[in-house]
Amino acid sequence: MTVFIGHDEAWAEWRAAMASHRMHHAWILAGREGLGKAHFATAAAAELVTEPGVPQPPPVRHPDIHLLTPLPSNDDEAKKREEGKPYARKRNISVDQIREMQRRLVTRPTLGERRAVIVDAADDMEKGAVNALLKSLEEPPQGTFFLLVVHQLGKLLPTIRSRCLVMRFHPLEDAELARAVALAAPEADGLDRDAALAVSGGSPGAALSFLEQGLGDTWRVMNRLLREGDPEFTLRGELSAKLGQRPDRERQLAALEAARMALVRALPTADDAMRLRIVAAHATLAGLAAQAPTYNFDPGLLMMEIGGLLASVARTREGANQR
Repeated sequence: MTVFIGHDEAWAEWRAAMASHRMHHAWILAGREGLGKAHFATAAAAELVTEPGVPQPPPVRHPDIHLLTPLPSNDDEAKKREEGKPYARKRNISVDQIREMQRRLVTRPTLGERRAVIVDAADDMEKGAVNALLKSLEEPPQGTFFLLVVHQLGKLLPTIRSRCLVMRFHPLEDAELARAVALAAPEADGLDRDAALAVSGGSPGAALSFLEQGLGDTWRVMNRLLREGDPEFTLRGELSAKLGQRPDRERQLAALEAARMALVRALPTADDAMRLRIVAAHATLAGLAAQAPTYNFDPGLLMMEIGGLLASVARTREGANQR
């Protein structure tokens, strides 16, 4: 996925600020997860630190671009990171990470006059990390600029927000989204790609995650539950089988988001009674999604619950009464 699809306004704002020679030192890149904010931050930081005539290494190895993300969750996951494999991360950016970054900011930038610090995601910082970062935002070192990737702006303390300019990222339009997904996953099956676009809510990251998880069949069963109900519990069993016996947390979260989007997409054509059932089911799903990152749900029971909520929306009497 490329950040240059669907973010023309953000690029125009960023480049105008760079050209002004009075650029603000701290920026919040705000919007739902999966819109490409972190990719934008990396590319924007590379533009910021580049000096004419000075060879520049790639952003991931650039000495003047400091990226802060949650660390690997344990030693085994750290080894996976070193080997270039996917790895599980801790839930938060720690205060020690912020302090280590601050120690590095004591020296001058290496290749030019500017350096960039990217925090991804700033709404996932520990309380101590937030307070430590605040000190740097209040008294930024010369030539240092902060880019805070934020998925839920309301979770960020007002003291942090007040010291930053907010750049908002919006869901992509349908054509932009389809183009971004086609470029990133040209080999994807057409039906699965259509399902991914429907689930994504305008987020290329959400669409690609859906494709990576292989949830196309799961999505189709969810929509059957919405249309037909499940008086014999057969579709709920099929839904559980599609997800797999031991889905990891990411797969469970993706399934919850797919179910939520199935409800959202059903809302415009629903009658009044069905709308009430959709709202009730959506509220329960939202609660499950909020608990999923920290609770150890039994996958089978979770999918039965999701299936029951979808079936409860169906127009049939059986479906309307089932949970």
